[in-house]
Amino acid sequence: MKNQAYSFTFLSQKAPLPLPGGALLDFSRPLVMSIVNLTPDSFYRQSRNSRPGGAVKAALRAEEEGADIIDFGAESTRPGSDYVSPETELSRLIPVLRDFRRLSKLPVSVDTRRALVARAVLDEGADIINDISGLADPDMASLAAGRGAALVLMHMRGTPKTMRRLAEEKEKAGYEASGIVAEVRDFLAAAAEKASAAGVGREKIIMDPGIGFGKTLEENSILLNRLAETCPPDYPILVGLSRKSFIGEITGRETEERLAGTLAAQTAALAGGADIIRVHDTGAARDLVKVIHSLRLSGTKEHAVVPKNS
Repeated sequence: MKNQAYSFTFLSQKAPLPLPGGALLDFSRPLVMSIVNLTPDSFYRQSRNSRPGGAVKAALRAEEEGADIIDFGAESTRPGSDYVSPETELSRLIPVLRDFRRLSKLPVSVDTRRALVARAVLDEGADIINDISGLADPDMASLAAGRGAALVLMHMRGTPKTMRRLAEEKEKAGYEASGIVAEVRDFLAAAAEKASAAGVGREKIIMDPGIGFGKTLEENSILLNRLAETCPPDYPILVGLSRKSFIGEITGRETEERLAGTLAAQTAALAGGADIIRVHDTGAARDLVKVIHSLRLSGTKEHAVVPKNS
């Protein structure tokens, strides 16, 4: 086998993303988006913050540990979960956002699929709408355009309630897993076109291939290995891998024991071109990003690592 050079020489050329408050997301280095769940039933027990005071403390702690973005979510998207009402979602989000905004200017993302909820959280100072449904709500794109909010578009098969079953059915039917790349890319391209038609600037859109959302283990692995191909070119790429079930399938570890596997998967994502990683373990992820960024800078000086012949 010929020598093959492996390095972290990829440096993002993506333009900074302007946020409504005037701040910029600078992609000259990878960014850490820290998860703060406001739900009683998220799949990772230690991430649950069902009381407003605890959620605000968790967000401030993530900021101290080096988070670039805080991502609040008030509706669980774990496999098998049911949707909650918009009233429940808002009752969880608004008190936390108000308190956090009084204490921090860090960019805030809110994980919601509803324009009604997005409108309310933007009123409270949110900067980014993290829409796991990829614009299922027909009013979401025009709302983001009108408010100048950044918009994350994600690919998901089905809903959290059905996505595990859909993945299992695909696997049993002998679905060709390599087709996942085109499926995700085509969906995200269509969602971006829909957003643009509603007035969302291209510079405001972030892409998320939705690893773990209705995909088989093989499909998740393919998406990670071919990350740059899964999204239309030149958009920032967000990847959420933290402690997900596919890592458990590989390692045999329960959710609470998946940090090492998570860091390995995040390393692969960053090497493949991810601009943002969405994480539970902020301090560990921040250290990972620092090392990867340093290796990338070293790589520009021709310091690639070359394995021995095999």
